[in-house]
Amino acid sequence: MRIISYNVNGIRAAITKGFLDWLQAAQPDVICLQEIKATEDQIPVEAITQAGYPYQYYHSATKKGYSGVAILSKIKPNAVVHGTGIDHMDFEGRNIRADFDDFSVMSLYLPSGTNMDRLDHKFMFMDDFQNYINALKVEIPNLVICGDYNICHQPIDIHDPVRNKNVSGFLPEERAWLDGFIKSGFVDSFRHFNSEPHQYSWWSYRAGARKNNKGWRIDYNLVSDSLKHKLKRAVILSDAVHSDHCPILVELE
Repeated sequence: MRIISYNVNGIRAAITKGFLDWLQAAQPDVICLQEIKATEDQIPVEAITQAGYPYQYYHSATKKGYSGVAILSKIKPNAVVHGTGIDHMDFEGRNIRADFDDFSVMSLYLPSGTNMDRLDHKFMFMDDFQNYINALKVEIPNLVICGDYNICHQPIDIHDPVRNKNVSGFLPEERAWLDGFIKSGFVDSFRHFNSEPHQYSWWSYRAGARKNNKGWRIDYNLVSDSLKHKLKRAVILSDAVHSDHCPILVELE
């Protein structure tokens, strides 16, 4: 099972940059998208079907052109859950889950903390999401939570940990939350296979950041401890350039 997570920073914009051709070449069984910035009626559903993904599920934000997540699949899931049931999370379109026979795949777009109000919202979201997952794991122990977490976990995950230590996305409190979340029963699939530095999934559009690889690793495929023995491969697909993020892949036996 090949699963990809990709913050496309606008699915319509990504498609104009060749996203569908790339998708046909990459051939994941399931792809989780974040920041689609569109409603289903604005998305070329038929073109995506022709690319090999007949099962498409979208959870858009109430605000037009903002946030939103999706799951595209070659395989029909047994069930799909839009949102978490937590009001302050769901109207921004930040979570969708597809349940398959042996595990569930979730597409998550965690808020960024661009200002103090949003930072407070982010911490509330993080706490409520942890509680939601704690309860969900009782029902569904085998989870793959893919997405843009908007947090670098360790200094190795950011190009300049010293100068960014007071920037949202690398705050000690954010990093502590992600550390605790992983230790609550998940494996960072990429770090399970790769301990090398300078491996990032997002770069600012400014100052040639991507060309100079001054990036942040804020996208993760976190896999339940119960699936650890099934991990086969996990890589960052940095050659894909349809967004300021790049896709990340995990393969399960």
